[in-house]
Amino acid sequence: MNIRLLIWGLIGLGISIGSCFGQTHSVARKWNEVLIQGIRNDFARPTANARSLFHISAAMYDAWAVFEPGVSPFFLGQKVGDFEIPFNGFPYQLDQRSSLRNETISYAAYTLMLHRYQYSPGFVKTKHLMDSLMIALGYQVGYTSSDYSTGSAASLGVYIGEQINLFGLQDGSNEAGGYVDLYYSPVNCPLNLTLSVPNFLEYANRWQPLQFGSSFVDQNGNAIQSGVTPFLGAEWGNVVPFALDKSSKTDFIRDGHNYTVYHDPGPPALIDTISGNSFNDPYKWGFTMVSAWSAQLDRSDGVMLDISPASIGNLDINQFPNSPTDYPKFYNFMMGGDISKGYSINPKTNQPYVPQLVPRGDYNRVLAQFWADGPSSETPPGHWFTILNYVADQPQLVKKFGGVGKLMDPLEWDVKSYLTLGGAVHDAAISIWSAKGYYDYVRPISAIRYMATRGQSSDPNLPRYSKAGIPLIKGLVELIQEGDSLAGPSNENINEIKIYAWRGFSVVKNPINVEAGVGWIMARDWWPYQKPTFVTPPFAGYTSGHSGFSRAAAQVLTLITGDEYFPGGLGEFVAKKDQFLFVEKGPSVDVILQWARYFDAADQCSLSRIWGGIHTPIDDLPARKIGSLVGNKAYQFANQYFQAFGNIENNIIGFPNPSSGIINVTGVPIDSINDFLIVDPLGQSMKALNYLKFVSGNQVVLDLSNLSKGVYFLVCPTVNPFRILLK
Repeated sequence: MNIRLLIWGLIGLGISIGSCFGQTHSVARKWNEVLIQGIRNDFARPTANARSLFHISAAMYDAWAVFEPGVSPFFLGQKVGDFEIPFNGFPYQLDQRSSLRNETISYAAYTLMLHRYQYSPGFVKTKHLMDSLMIALGYQVGYTSSDYSTGSAASLGVYIGEQINLFGLQDGSNEAGGYVDLYYSPVNCPLNLTLSVPNFLEYANRWQPLQFGSSFVDQNGNAIQSGVTPFLGAEWGNVVPFALDKSSKTDFIRDGHNYTVYHDPGPPALIDTISGNSFNDPYKWGFTMVSAWSAQLDRSDGVMLDISPASIGNLDINQFPNSPTDYPKFYNFMMGGDISKGYSINPKTNQPYVPQLVPRGDYNRVLAQFWADGPSSETPPGHWFTILNYVADQPQLVKKFGGVGKLMDPLEWDVKSYLTLGGAVHDAAISIWSAKGYYDYVRPISAIRYMATRGQSSDPNLPRYSKAGIPLIKGLVELIQEGDSLAGPSNENINEIKIYAWRGFSVVKNPINVEAGVGWIMARDWWPYQKPTFVTPPFAGYTSGHSGFSRAAAQVLTLITGDEYFPGGLGEFVAKKDQFLFVEKGPSVDVILQWARYFDAADQCSLSRIWGGIHTPIDDLPARKIGSLVGNKAYQFANQYFQAFGNIENNIIGFPNPSSGIINVTGVPIDSINDFLIVDPLGQSMKALNYLKFVSGNQVVLDLSNLSKGVYFLVCPTVNPFRILLK
């Protein structure tokens, strides 16, 4: 499974849109592929990307739902947050439904993306893809009329796109202001990465901006004209969610400003500067483990691992510890990885998984890069959409939503799965970033350098003792002695802290043919395994976005397929020898990442961020639990919209359904309108005529807003009862 390399290769070769996205793929899939490429061409903003994936998926779903009897759109004709999108119905002929639906989907996606990416640094490339797809589908580029009363499907699509764009301008994201924070301000001065100096971190538990030169380069390769990284999304808890509800919401006040936190994980582990617990302090243990795992990024250290599902994966969420004091029982501090034991057999084939022995350093480096989403990042939300698309392409997948019910055509599968996954990653971004913004927690690059600057916390009888210092670990974290190569020409570094870790960018003059390897370095110069222009994402560590996104997505894929396993019991990605890594040369052998379950892939993603030097265990496990809650809730919430609340007979269609009160019913035998009854949950009947708002052609609009919430039936002797849900 070479998901991203396949997509990049086809686009890079200039293959036509129709070929690139597959003639057999649905129109929604083709637009999703364009959207993912648009994300790669944009700034690397996981929060905004998750929001766009959700909004555009919802636009395509709504365009599909208009033509689907008995199901409800999400935005169209609904009130989401404080924003309501009016909709007066769209009569159509059944024999035109397929073509009208594809046209509406295309214009909705095009209109929304045109607005959303107009200021993207790669907008020219993205628009070329968008225009090319429209032309390949036979649609007019530049069509802007939103007057769908004319019966134009193109206008209906434009209307959907425009209205969701208007929703987005008031949803709390500050899209009009470039998504910048309105009141958050960091408490720490930046860490200057251009100098080899001690890190005087004033608040050791709080996030620290990074200072480059005159500009830094984001994960997508875009130069940001600022030497200091601003916090991205500190106030994202204010954004209107998909399925998150008030019961999972807590409001906090800090510095006079409100911070809304969903699924509050509680405060992270704070550094112990009183008792001097050293290695028993969860803060010191966690951040020191990040530096220890950095020592495992050398493929020549002689350690070989079986990275197949025979040895890795098969964790249950109940095995996740609840307290940081129990984390040492879950993570393997010295060797890396966790307590998972793998699978005795592939449950789909009843055959053992084939072992795959590779150097540990190759595996860890590939993980760090693969789950960081590559040199042109679609960021974790987009990455999981590529995995969803891969799963949808597997012949073993039976496209029954939840694994039950009727077999769906590709378009129905795509719009429903995209809405569900889009809603999940959007809510994961809100939940995870709401904690990031409020708890404002420190990253490993700051904490490791800070502790080393303070000294060592292991032995009061040794030099440089400090209760806030880093624990000493023989062979990993030590004091520099006289005669050490790091002592300096005048022995100025004697008793400073050194770390055995990945040696960093200064060693890699040419990443095409040079490996940095692992060795002793000054602790004040410790680096994550990332690009030198990126180093660490520009937002707080707690809680982990990768862990939250991945667990939520794995939960959704499990639920929508009705199966926790990848089709055939195996998902794969091939990282070719000396062709995959971009931080340095490598890997030294082909490395095939393999997963039996979606959760195995998610758990692997979480570990990758520790090997990559981006997250500590303190960031990881709470985010996995949040992601599980978010994914499950998103599936249950989305599934309400997919239920057919009415039967169809004589081409009767009702929408929106569920409804807040106004429901459009088309295909009604007008001459029998007097015979229609509204039946309440107690079986009492009322004439539908009493709730009639107006009649237009064969369309009847009923106003049921005065009725209590609940399930009602529209009953007539000539048709089957039509079920209505008032919400």
